[in-house]
Amino acid sequence: MSTALDAPKARLHLEARERASLTVRIVVPIVSILIASIFTSIAMVIDGHSPIDAFVEIYHSAFGGKNPLVRTLLLSTPLIFTALAAAVAFRMKIWNIGGDGQLMMGAVAASGIAIFLSGAPFWILIPVILIAGSLGGLLWAGVAAVLKVFFKTDEVITTLMLTFIASHYMEYLIFGSFSYWRDPESSTYATGKAIPEVAELPRFWGRLHIGFLIAVGAGLLVWWALKSSRWGYETRVIGDSPTAGRYAGMSVSKNIIIVLCVSGALAGLAGAVEVVGINHALQPTALQTGVGFTGIIAASIARMHPLMLIPVAVFLSGLVSSGTSLQQMGIPIDIVLLLQGLVLLFVAAGEFFLHYRVRYAPRGEVA
Repeated sequence: MSTALDAPKARLHLEARERASLTVRIVVPIVSILIASIFTSIAMVIDGHSPIDAFVEIYHSAFGGKNPLVRTLLLSTPLIFTALAAAVAFRMKIWNIGGDGQLMMGAVAASGIAIFLSGAPFWILIPVILIAGSLGGLLWAGVAAVLKVFFKTDEVITTLMLTFIASHYMEYLIFGSFSYWRDPESSTYATGKAIPEVAELPRFWGRLHIGFLIAVGAGLLVWWALKSSRWGYETRVIGDSPTAGRYAGMSVSKNIIIVLCVSGALAGLAGAVEVVGINHALQPTALQTGVGFTGIIAASIARMHPLMLIPVAVFLSGLVSSGTSLQQMGIPIDIVLLLQGLVLLFVAAGEFFLHYRVRYAPRGEVA
């Protein structure tokens, strides 16, 4: 006679997904952001602030009207480029975390060309400047690519170290020397030499310049290339299995160099757009540094999708844009950084549910 003790006991059990559905892939990042918001709210309550008031203020100061929205979109422009740079590299499991350094070198190259070709017409000058900025980032990332392919060095270390070198080099050009980039007429405080007015990006909505449209266009181009081109196919195959790529006749070394160079070019383009769109000179203190690392967060939340990362970049830029308003309410800027960090943490944790599902099943059904 069987008893209750003999009955099979039900338990939770992990089951691998063949492929997460579109619904799951959309819901997981959203839920991750909501959970991060809850934990941030707890931190605000502990600190004596109202989470509701804070989130309302974030919305109004970042998206509640033309001027706040323009400011947010301006902040998101370089972030879209650096997020694309991270997404391209990470798709092939190449960990380029030096987007900041490549952005800086792109700014150096773009500002130098803008000053050198100051007499050129607008329709020649702008494309040449943007190309120069892309080449600056490309060459800087190319150093890490060569070191990885020929000397087997870790690209995480090399791209990070190259970022510090780029930062100090850019500061040296303005603050530590009388270089071509420094304004010789500024005697009280060292500043970058202004680019000609003809080299400034046109504006189409208040202060918003066409660099934002270029960033969106770059997202569309990267999405098409990764989805439909042979290079995109090889990137996916090698990212999944370098051995399978070699067996299929693909050159892993060549693709590593190409991916890192494309990634660097996108980050360098961010620096060029900052120079000709906002700062109008090489200004180390005004350049948006840090967006290289924030771009990694944006790319991770968007799961490396070139189109999805555009709204994500706008969302993260809105958080940054609201920082001043939050400080006026007495809420420290660290709360914004905490929210960004928690979003990345929970999005990374959410990856688990994209690969596995939790199922409640009798013990007898579990292998």
